[in-house]
Amino acid sequence: FLESTVCSREEQDNAILNMYMERKSHVLQFLQSHLSPQLLEHHHKKVELLKKSYYYIEVLPSRVIVRDQNHVLVSTDIFQIIDPWRLQRMKKVARTQTEIQLVLLTDLLEQLQRGREELACYVETSDVVTFLSKWELAVQKLSDLSELMNKFLSLQVPGKLHAKHRLVSHADIKGTRIPNIKLFLSTKMPVMFDRKESVAHKNWAHLKWFTENQESPFEQYELHFRLLTHGTETEVEQRGILEVVSDTCVVCDLLPDRSYEFTIRRAETYTLVYETWHDTITLTTVNSAEDSRTC
Repeated sequence: FLESTVCSREEQDNAILNMYMERKSHVLQFLQSHLSPQLLEHHHKKVELLKKSYYYIEVLPSRVIVRDQNHVLVSTDIFQIIDPWRLQRMKKVARTQTEIQLVLLTDLLEQLQRGREELACYVETSDVVTFLSKWELAVQKLSDLSELMNKFLSLQVPGKLHAKHRLVSHADIKGTRIPNIKLFLSTKMPVMFDRKESVAHKNWAHLKWFTENQESPFEQYELHFRLLTHGTETEVEQRGILEVVSDTCVVCDLLPDRSYEFTIRRAETYTLVYETWHDTITLTTVNSAEDSRTC
């Protein structure tokens, strides 16, 4: 009888230990696959990149068929029939939605980080009995974090905008059915200077920039520059804005041995709704004795 009792207890202890090891392995696997430090760092960098990005309102369809003054059906750009004032209201809505989305992304990422720390603490500090006694809470925590991660990933993609009012007036397209217009938010990555390729010489500077993804060769940019310290009237005029359809630019007629601040940004368009960050670089021109090359 005693041997049977001892064997039964050992089997029970082994079963409890196996259950503990299996459930612990499940939590560790979840932490490694869904909430690893490397993955959270990747998401952190992505959120920071999104905060620096440009957001635009996108209207579909881009072209519609309408009747002209002679009642002939013609294809026209969608913005030709959209009420500008109503569109401005929607751009404000789009900006607000973008701001909320970025705040939510930051908050969700912080929740995911805290959730990982709590689960890691639960695994590292709990003995077998404590671990198993809190298992239901741990399972609920795993489920909550999975849901948070799915929500976090879905928010990284700009969503559809809901228009409460028509953007096109019946009076603007008499005799033509108002098209079913859909509004979306689209994103373009921030523009950043290539710090290795951007250099200053005696009286000119060569600037080069890039984005995370491949841009169209016809993308338009604005390069702002200004002299950081000035005194004479000539020096006060050392500032300007250059419009560029390229990823490089040469700025001429600079003063030698001076520091200049350069800022690059995308050219503003009619559909731009949100931008808060522009990359800036400071370059110092060399004195005449160091560089004889001229622009």
